[in-house]
Amino acid sequence: MVELRLINKVPTLQKVVAFTFDDGPDPLYTRQLMEIFQRVNGYATFFMVGQQMDLYEDIAAEVHAAGHEIANHTYTHPDLTKPTLEEARMELKLANERIRRVTGEAAANFRPPYFAVNPDILALAAEFGCPSIGCVNGEAKDWEQPGVNFILEHTRPTIENGSILLFHDGYGEREQTIEAVRILTGQLDAEGYRFVTVSELLKSSDAAAEDSV
Repeated sequence: MVELRLINKVPTLQKVVAFTFDDGPDPLYTRQLMEIFQRVNGYATFFMVGQQMDLYEDIAAEVHAAGHEIANHTYTHPDLTKPTLEEARMELKLANERIRRVTGEAAANFRPPYFAVNPDILALAAEFGCPSIGCVNGEAKDWEQPGVNFILEHTRPTIENGSILLFHDGYGEREQTIEAVRILTGQLDAEGYRFVTVSELLKSSDAAAEDSV
């Protein structure tokens, strides 16, 4: 059963974290991120916007082929608490159609734009079989381009086993994000962390529960 809340981290005994990227795909930044994760033998989750997938379906296909996860971030990136529920449902449906076209499957996870949710939106995501995914490092505000050091200083303290980290690879200049992610992945790789998709992270919670019984 899908939990009706924003999931910011997952209780797990494993030394794993999930890097997630919103608002792509982007012809410049998405590929740079794939190169970064290839260097550390890791995978990330890209919460893609359907309209961006229409523009750059080839890049979305590269993301999928590289083993990363593509998740639902709606079709036009609205605040879903403002339109009608049926309009919100169409946002998820249209994005899912694009994802299915690239991956052959519907998205397994959903992130509401602006983290704007209410009980109806959480239930709507569950209708699509998707948990709603949050993050632990929202204060890093990489979307505002606050500086690489700011992003690092507001992300590093939030990292522990099972953390879900939020960054952006679309809708603007993202050089600061790219550099921050490059630094973070290098440091965390040296500390023995593995970089997994959100779907794999959610499964690791089950393993942790079994191990602790």
